[in-house]
Amino acid sequence: MKSISTWVATFFGVGKIPLAPGTWASLVATFLFYPLLDLRWPYYGAILLFVFFAGAFAGTQYARRLGEVDPSSAVIDEVLGMGVAMFGLSKAHVEYCVMAFILFRLFDIWKPYPIRRVEKLPGGWGIMTDDLVAGLYALAWINIGKILVDYIK
Repeated sequence: MKSISTWVATFFGVGKIPLAPGTWASLVATFLFYPLLDLRWPYYGAILLFVFFAGAFAGTQYARRLGEVDPSSAVIDEVLGMGVAMFGLSKAHVEYCVMAFILFRLFDIWKPYPIRRVEKLPGGWGIMTDDLVAGLYALAWINIGKILVDYIK
């Protein structure tokens, strides 16, 4: 179980990249979720739920093993956050995927309310939930941008 939780928490070792592991994991996740964008929402949502719960479990085990609250090498949360930020986007609009990446990283680093608060949840719940909220913020701003673009047209 130790090695499985490590692989999941570090997203198959991406979290072990020494410089900016969260950014690398977000970038890899962008390319991972892009082919899935045309899935119907229940299937896409099921994937996100699986990542959330698997990440919460693995993140708890991994953080406990390292003796840290939220190890920077635990990047499965960035995978979830990018999946959420890209929810409902279309493959036809790559620019929105780029926006999702940029906005998600911004909110994940900046941590506006309530992100900093939910990251204090115990174990893997805090690890995963703060990026879930950052992904929701990014998704909201992308949709606001899409509405404005449609309005201007």
